[in-house]
Amino acid sequence: MSTTHSDDELVVTLRCAAQDLLDRRSIRYLERTLSEVVAAAVEMVPAATGGGISRTEAGTVRSSHATDDTIHKLDERQSELNEGPCITAADDPPRHGIVVADDLDGADRERWPHFASFAVDLGFRSVLSTHLASRPGGPRSALNLYAAEPHAFDHHARGIAGIFAVQAATLLYGAEEAQLLGRAVDSRDDIGQAKGILMERFAIDDAEAFQMLVTSSQNTNMKLVDVVGWLLGEARQRRLAQRTPSGTVPDLDL
Repeated sequence: MSTTHSDDELVVTLRCAAQDLLDRRSIRYLERTLSEVVAAAVEMVPAATGGGISRTEAGTVRSSHATDDTIHKLDERQSELNEGPCITAADDPPRHGIVVADDLDGADRERWPHFASFAVDLGFRSVLSTHLASRPGGPRSALNLYAAEPHAFDHHARGIAGIFAVQAATLLYGAEEAQLLGRAVDSRDDIGQAKGILMERFAIDDAEAFQMLVTSSQNTNMKLVDVVGWLLGEARQRRLAQRTPSGTVPDLDL
């Protein structure tokens, strides 16, 4: 169980997490740093005994960065039921972004009846979920903290959780941007390959090859990336069809 910490300790914890990320200088450590932020939030918020993150996208909810298996089960159960403070904080948060279950074995049982019974059976009566700001159209997320006692999260606890939520939201944004960048790089490479196929096949230049892709996208009402994917797949099938019995690939007239 967490003990009360001073504001100075909170600042030091956050500064260490930020410096650790900067020292690593690699996007692949973002997920690990997120786990460390969740663990630090549990340590710094009085009464919290576990925590995790819920993320919703395209109607699917998933749990991540849980501090232990029980917390993962609590997050996952809310996902299965589509009910609970974590779901409310991620999908329909109040203006201040904080959703609190003061007593899941009391008044809050009516608000989330199915989840409340599950949580109480596992020994938890309080939940503090804080909405994580995200880019428009992106996944919606919440930082979730759990406690065994009812009325565990006072005004001070909510303020500390809000600070950690800001840091978690920033890390999530960085991870999402990295994924988008990776997809963009992959798409650029695929487009380059597709243009090369068309240039060789039709004896045209780079600009003409790209225009063929764009025109095909418009005429078929397909996304450019889908046209490119189809062309690359067609080229692979052509290579397979022209393989010699020995397994080698002859020169192709693409």
